[in-house]
Amino acid sequence: MTTRRIAVVSAGLSNPSSTRMLADRLAAETARLLTEQGVDVSIDVIELREIAHDITNNLLTGFAPPALETAINTVVSADALIAVTPIFSTSYSGLFKSFIDVLDPDSLTGKPVLIGANAGTARHSLAIDYAIRPLFAYLHAEPVSTGVFAASSDWGGAGDDVAPLAKRVEKGAKELADAISRREAADPGDPFDPATYLGEGRSFGHLLGGLAGE
Repeated sequence: MTTRRIAVVSAGLSNPSSTRMLADRLAAETARLLTEQGVDVSIDVIELREIAHDITNNLLTGFAPPALETAINTVVSADALIAVTPIFSTSYSGLFKSFIDVLDPDSLTGKPVLIGANAGTARHSLAIDYAIRPLFAYLHAEPVSTGVFAASSDWGGAGDDVAPLAKRVEKGAKELADAISRREAADPGDPFDPATYLGEGRSFGHLLGGLAGE
């Protein structure tokens, strides 16, 4: 049986991070549901704050240091993506967007994505649909219909009684698990082939040409 691989991207800045807590809950619930369906699953978590300098350097130079290269390859070769960002100024964080910017624009085409976000207040919950979902739609990914937002109150005793966080996590995870089950397993590709993370038909020569202004 082929193991399905899920890449989890967490853009939290603190440690511990409520962004990472939400990412872990979404990943654990998705894995549980897939296991119940008889599907083997592996989870790879990427903490963007650990490679923040590499992301900046890549934006400036066009070259991905080894840690960032590994993270990019993990995301683009996975069967599905769980992407969780804190909400800053009513939208995704700059670190989250910067990581998305270093991916090849075609690398997420057709990939199922479960979107998560967190903020101090539930007033920012619509950011998933007016900011984050359009980003993945532009990249031709396939976000599941449920995005999971968590406010600070969801981690305490004053959360939403009508749709508690656990129920929202379960619903989003089920949609992602079903999407993964319907798809053929992804080809991980050759991690040493630049096309794996630069895009099909592209090479370091393309980057050098772009840096030279060609």
